[in-house]
Amino acid sequence: MYSRITAATEKYRKLMFDVERYVWKNPETGFREWKTSKYLADIFKSLGYSLTMAGDIPGFYTDIDTGEPGPKILVLGEMDALICAEHPEADPDTHAVHCCGHNAQCAALVGIAAALREEGVLDGLCGSVRLCAVPAEEGIEIVFRQELREKGIIRYYGGKAEFLHRGYFDGVDIAFMIHTTPGERAVIRKGAVGNIRKAVRYIGVAAHAGGNPAGGVNALYAATLGLSAINALRETFREADLIRVHPIVTSGGAAVNAIPSDVRLESYVRGKTLEAVERENKKVNRALIGAAVSMGARIEINDKPGYHPLCNDDNLIELTREAMEHVLGSERVEVNRGISTGSTDMGDLSAIMPAIHPYMPGAAGMAHGSNYYITNPEAACVDSAKVQLIMLHKLLSDNAARANYIIGNKSVCFASKAEYFERIEKLDAEGERVKYLDNGEIVVHKI
Repeated sequence: MYSRITAATEKYRKLMFDVERYVWKNPETGFREWKTSKYLADIFKSLGYSLTMAGDIPGFYTDIDTGEPGPKILVLGEMDALICAEHPEADPDTHAVHCCGHNAQCAALVGIAAALREEGVLDGLCGSVRLCAVPAEEGIEIVFRQELREKGIIRYYGGKAEFLHRGYFDGVDIAFMIHTTPGERAVIRKGAVGNIRKAVRYIGVAAHAGGNPAGGVNALYAATLGLSAINALRETFREADLIRVHPIVTSGGAAVNAIPSDVRLESYVRGKTLEAVERENKKVNRALIGAAVSMGARIEINDKPGYHPLCNDDNLIELTREAMEHVLGSERVEVNRGISTGSTDMGDLSAIMPAIHPYMPGAAGMAHGSNYYITNPEAACVDSAKVQLIMLHKLLSDNAARANYIIGNKSVCFASKAEYFERIEKLDAEGERVKYLDNGEIVVHKI
């Protein structure tokens, strides 16, 4: 039944392998993927596609119309890398490396685009397909993204939320993509936690660390107290909420003989629901603010919406299982109804439309770690493309009966993107949180 799809995909095996290697060797972090975006766009254009470019940020999309009315299906490939200086193949200047496998996603997206150009692959389908190379899934370099927002370039820190905000996904009915995972089995989970992003700045008073420490206010000590206070909160997090808080210090002082006056942290607060994230984030802010007060430091906290919790559509889970088993065999496909404590901005799409974010094998090592590699590009790229093409066929064949059933029986949190953005904007808060009055009173606000 799917022999034509298999043949069309295998025709472009070398192209996919070349793409995977190029993107691996040219890693770029979120909203910086200019080289990757151009490379992929040039390939799409060579295949005959007309593209809508994001313009002031990397990324693009293109539509394939079957000529028959029906749903629009969005297929995504993520372009960004992580930062892991310890990885042997990290970029020597930026320390960026694709230690989460997005290079394989890019290759699979190219394979899908190429196969859809082959004669007969679209036969019997209706509706349309939108292929999208999307930036900035990894939620890193928060201060850089804050600067982009201040310049008016982006509104949201994640690529999919930003594309959604810009209208690039308007008219889409169903969305999916496939990630790569270590091991030999494909994995389909029910979902993943969401998060809020935090950039924290402790502001003290500089002074000579040896000659006049009493004249300073040590922002590093305030930050250290804040981190300790967060750790003291951990036993108050309910296990059912899957809360994760993992701050890092991005700037800890300028000179060893000066009291640090400007210390910066970044963090997430992750959780199973937006309500849990919002509740526990207030505790974290209280701890951070209390530490500032204890040292007499000022504190700025910049909270921004991260990712909505991912909820994979139950009917898409079944459809994906069928497609994966056709390519890999049932013994290599695992359906796990659990919730991952990692996060993905596919959650933003799952909040308003049926979506799924499963995993194909093909990698080795630890995700986000210094030993992560694509070791089986056949599975990570070629088989991934086959699975996604079969998913498209299942959705859009037979007058899109399967897609229409999924759309008609969807269970999403928000009726529209406007309703969704209105909700997550409530997580947005920034500015100084403590004011020291001349009369000795201390005012805390915006916890």
